[in-house]
Amino acid sequence: MNMQELINNPKTSVVDVREVGEYMQGHYEGAINIPLGTIPNQIDKFKSMEGPIIVYCRSGNRSGMAQNILKQMGIPEVYNGGGLHDMLVYSEN
Repeated sequence: MNMQELINNPKTSVVDVREVGEYMQGHYEGAINIPLGTIPNQIDKFKSMEGPIIVYCRSGNRSGMAQNILKQMGIPEVYNGGGLHDMLVYSEN
């Protein structure tokens, strides 16, 4: 499944893993904010998400780390959406 199909899937959850201040300055519409450092404490929230999960940050680096953490914690369907700019480009298509 490509990123566009994931974004168009109504069951996909989009998670911004940047810090709260970064999120407040602008984010992908509909994204929830779970900062990278808090992911281990929020694992139940991720496990309750029904469908695929897209994680993104500013550049794609932190979201890559988040993807690895979540997969190690047993969440298989996690995708790195890259940076906020990448996500906004996907939403325009």
